[in-house]
Amino acid sequence: MDLTPDDAARSVAERTRAFVRDTVLAVEREHRGSAHALPEQVRLDLQAAARQAGVFCPHLPPRWGGLGIDRRGQALVFEEAGYSLFGPLALNIAAPDEGNMHLLAAVADPEQQERYLRPLAAGLIRSCFAMTEPAPGAGSDPSALATTARPVPGGWVLNGRKWFTTGADGAAFAIVMARTSGQPGDRGGATMFLVDTDVPGLELVRTIETLDEAMVGGHGELVLQDCFVPADRVLGAVDQGFDNAQVRLAPARLTHCMRWLGLARHAQDIALDRAAGRRAFGSALADLGMIQQMLADSEIEIEASRALILRAAWELDSGGRAAQSTSVAKAFVAEAVWRIVDRSLQICGSLGVSGDLMLGRYLREVRPFRIYDGPSETHRWAISRRAVKRRVQERDAAVRGALPA
Repeated sequence: MDLTPDDAARSVAERTRAFVRDTVLAVEREHRGSAHALPEQVRLDLQAAARQAGVFCPHLPPRWGGLGIDRRGQALVFEEAGYSLFGPLALNIAAPDEGNMHLLAAVADPEQQERYLRPLAAGLIRSCFAMTEPAPGAGSDPSALATTARPVPGGWVLNGRKWFTTGADGAAFAIVMARTSGQPGDRGGATMFLVDTDVPGLELVRTIETLDEAMVGGHGELVLQDCFVPADRVLGAVDQGFDNAQVRLAPARLTHCMRWLGLARHAQDIALDRAAGRRAFGSALADLGMIQQMLADSEIEIEASRALILRAAWELDSGGRAAQSTSVAKAFVAEAVWRIVDRSLQICGSLGVSGDLMLGRYLREVRPFRIYDGPSETHRWAISRRAVKRRVQERDAAVRGALPA
């Protein structure tokens, strides 16, 4: 198992580190880390600066204007970008666009790639991914999918409601998951559709108020009412939407971990600076045992998180599905990042609670990650099921091997 990123990826990571600190952090402070109402020109300016720094679109192959870095290299680069809330946006690796680019590159036909992937990769447009629905629709259990698509001459008509569609406000298109066969609760029967957001029958009814505000376009609620989609906008094969979603979901949950680990590192750096510089009870905070334990625990969890991410990235680079390793990474990193940022705020005391630091904003941003891309509880359920299944198979194989032919 080789977890070592290549020299090219290391170089991009070093440039990203300098770019984020020299350029992006100032923009983050100016806008207080909130991107819901970020002027479009700010996004364009950040991405132009990233191109100038040679760090734009590191995850895509050169044919799409990217740098062609593999998953292990992305782990380094995405972590450095995530040191600022606006770093991923600047590099064009923010959710949901980064995951949608990966999906389009893997599943879309050449015409769809030219129409949707090329401008998305260039940063000319934004996108969204519409799968989650209000209860009792698809959420932690995608099979509860209730949005429907029925065939009509020349295409499909979609009806349903989506919410927590990240980036919906201002997106040029949505990748919409709809049921084309079966009933809610069935494991199959879903299809993905490429839906331009200006078509009749698709309406953004609200941007949901949430703890986190760092995603451009917010988290939208969409209504599809007799929304016609041409036949050539089916993404992948009909009734294969759940299978195609796996192309996106496992890598996307891992890149989330990479980005949030960068933010946790930033919070830890703030805490380290405070602990080294602040004196109380006759010594530096860093000399107090309780503070040392908090700092040490955060260092341990940063290293453990990075190791889990690289392990899963290696499996993806090797052609594996990485369902188990990405679930393990997602469950651990989401909770570790929360603890790291929370400890950092605690170490900084009243300054951490104040608006003079960004730690309060960071805490609000990382808390939903324990729910987004699958709640920790859902991942633990899946991890346990796979572990039991693997052990039963190993035991049965051992028994068969002990029996005479």
